[in-house]
Amino acid sequence: MRATRAALHVVATALAPALLFSTPAFAAGSTATSTTVTATSETLGDELSEDELRVAILRILADEDSGRAVVREANEALDDGTPEALRNFLETGYRLARAEDDRVAVFRILANPAISDALRAAAEEAVDGAPEELRHFLEVGQYEVDG
Repeated sequence: MRATRAALHVVATALAPALLFSTPAFAAGSTATSTTVTATSETLGDELSEDELRVAILRILADEDSGRAVVREANEALDDGTPEALRNFLETGYRLARAEDDRVAVFRILANPAISDALRAAAEEAVDGAPEELRHFLEVGQYEVDG
């Protein structure tokens, strides 16, 4: 199984630019990064082949910033191998797994006894929020608070 994934990773790396630039999200002018999947049923519907779905998941796995939950869920989708499982991961599973990883990262911040009261309050607010709020706190908010 690892040899298959390694081969798929090589293929994914080689084909990724062509696949990404030919997807509807790029044509619509989306600014998605390689680690952010802006998946909707419209973009992942029947327009992406099973191979393209696998490539998208392999790109997520190749990102060194992917956390444990993302890696776990991505591997489960690849192990299942059905187009439905692959689409499900990209449409909802990735977002939820990333939120799980982000929540752990926020709890690590909260575990630091040396953080300021303002950062603690912002982190506590973020940890109760939506996945997008967690992501925003980790990428921007924590730096604005301690500035």
